[in-house]
Amino acid sequence: MILKVDGVEFGYNGHATISNIGFQAGPGDLVSIIGPNGVGKTTLLKCINRVHRLGSGTVMVNGDDALTMERRELAKRFGYVPQRAHMSGSTVFESVLLGRRPYVDWDITEKDLRLTGRVIQMMGLEGISGKHVDSISGGEYQLVQIARAIVQQPRVLLLDEPTSNLDLCNQHRILGILSHIVRENGMCAVMTNHDLNLSLRYCNRFIMMKEGRVHAAGGREVVNPGNILEVYGLEAYVEEFKGIPMVIPR
Repeated sequence: MILKVDGVEFGYNGHATISNIGFQAGPGDLVSIIGPNGVGKTTLLKCINRVHRLGSGTVMVNGDDALTMERRELAKRFGYVPQRAHMSGSTVFESVLLGRRPYVDWDITEKDLRLTGRVIQMMGLEGISGKHVDSISGGEYQLVQIARAIVQQPRVLLLDEPTSNLDLCNQHRILGILSHIVRENGMCAVMTNHDLNLSLRYCNRFIMMKEGRVHAAGGREVVNPGNILEVYGLEAYVEEFKGIPMVIPR
């Protein structure tokens, strides 16, 4: 098991935002955190990555306590892709190279440059590697952020709505690349997502949240009409098409 989250709680001013959250993820797992707006999906990612300080609970990565790690070691274990990020004036190559920062002591090495180039090629970004990030499309910038996280060589990728505001082609492109990388490198990824059908196509584990708690967790069977009604208040069918479940509102 790579990631183990147990009894995680967080809140503001005495009010719990998330309560008693627990789940596990192993090599090759792509976990989708789903649920309505405001249930604490983004908050959970930030707690795992220590952006927020937990009220209680534990986060273990490869058996080590993530909550007591030095920041540099934490950055080697977790690659975090936020929903919104500031576009700097750097080039695509320079932006991806920043992912090597946890490993740099005095200067950038040949290994850092070589790995950055390899990930850029893997993500299909070589044609724009010299462009400034403020001149590329939203879909391309999402790929740059994911590439920077992958260059960190983490054990866990944390992604906050990585397909938000993207066109249909880029949504599938990004998640297709992500699922391939996770499987090939024995990593795990945890992402938030509002598109149930997109998650059902690419993810193998699901955490369905309601009112700051885990309502249901498991494989694709979690996304069923009963849970959808209880969590979203939406009556829906779940039908298979070519072996992939699809959610169809009634």
